[in-house]
Amino acid sequence: MLVFLALVTVALASAHPPSEHFEGHKVFRVQVEDENHLDVIRELASNYQIDFWKPDSVIQVQARSTVDFSVKAEDCVAVEDLLEQNKLQYEVLISNLRNEMEAQFDSWSRAAGHSYTKYNSWETIEAWTQQVAKENPNLVSRSVIGTTFEGRPMYLLKVGKAKRNKPAIFIDCGFHAREWISPAFCQWFVREAVRTYGQEIHMTELLNELDFYVLPVVNIDGYVYTWTKNRMWRKTRSTQAGTSCVGIDPNRNFAAGWCEVGASKNPCSDTYCGPVPESEKETKALADFIRNNLSSIKAYLTIHSYSQMLLYPYSYTYNLPKNNVELNSLAKAAVKELASLHGTKYTYGPGATTIYLAAGGSDDWAYDQGIKYAFTFELRDQGRHGFLLPESQIQATCEETLLAVKHMARYVLEHLY
Repeated sequence: MLVFLALVTVALASAHPPSEHFEGHKVFRVQVEDENHLDVIRELASNYQIDFWKPDSVIQVQARSTVDFSVKAEDCVAVEDLLEQNKLQYEVLISNLRNEMEAQFDSWSRAAGHSYTKYNSWETIEAWTQQVAKENPNLVSRSVIGTTFEGRPMYLLKVGKAKRNKPAIFIDCGFHAREWISPAFCQWFVREAVRTYGQEIHMTELLNELDFYVLPVVNIDGYVYTWTKNRMWRKTRSTQAGTSCVGIDPNRNFAAGWCEVGASKNPCSDTYCGPVPESEKETKALADFIRNNLSSIKAYLTIHSYSQMLLYPYSYTYNLPKNNVELNSLAKAAVKELASLHGTKYTYGPGATTIYLAAGGSDDWAYDQGIKYAFTFELRDQGRHGFLLPESQIQATCEETLLAVKHMARYVLEHLY
């Protein structure tokens, strides 16, 4: 019996990313009231290795806002001292990052292989894409739209009933490697599409009249790295001549106000925009696919976490999109639909004013290509777990998000252009 338990423990441990490295790390939430407070945050960022969770980098921190960041164990005392000396109000969201990482795997579904209610490794997701297409040939087909920097195929699932000249909605997940709840949603969406087709009237109509292109993980190399080396990795894994720093933020790598605001030209930064737009094989593959299918793609939905927001263009400028009133009312209706299931509250609005200025994002780019309905979801939660949303919340998160997505898809179907 002891041998069996030991084997189970080893099997579970090997299935989880290494977390010892994060022992004693803390996640702080700090109230930034004024310019003096901003100076303190900048001082922290230059003197310590601060990992910004929300916003994504020190350049996006504004007065009269809150900032979430993680701090290494050995720096926690110094950071708290500095915050207290300068009278910044703060709370500790996570007192030991390692414990939080391990607590994330709280699903009872420890079955080997793929599960919709736990986080799946890339190998498991890859096998699932093949299986779901094989088991549902009348609804799902799988293609490869490119390869990643490290040579992994980028699988795209096309979900819908075969019919000529159908309008389509493009959904992608897993732009930022550590946002694990995002790929979980793409898998859930496909599952519910094939499970409820022919059973549930709305999904059946949507699949009869629309195609859904689902890219389960955009940043596959980064995602693999979060499972094998560093759970908190965000960027791609590409290397550049002239720097030892690895990776680019794929959601700052599109030609939409590229690198003007809220992005960094420093290769070591988490928001590095890359040497040129679409420098990343992953962003180029996604952009090429959308450009090649622009006549049919009527909506673009990109799934991120965390903060419970539904954003639409623009993020790279305070200018509002031409159909701002329409996008705002659609977002309002979608978050109302989302809240109807578990009462989860979302805020919504243009990216720049609702969250922060950030250039080079895929939603702004898609909108500028002529896709009228372009939205970014920031899924649960609001920071209690941050990027480490427990598996026990996957189902509820995906169920409520699906309601919003179905509402938006119905709207798009009724307002084709």
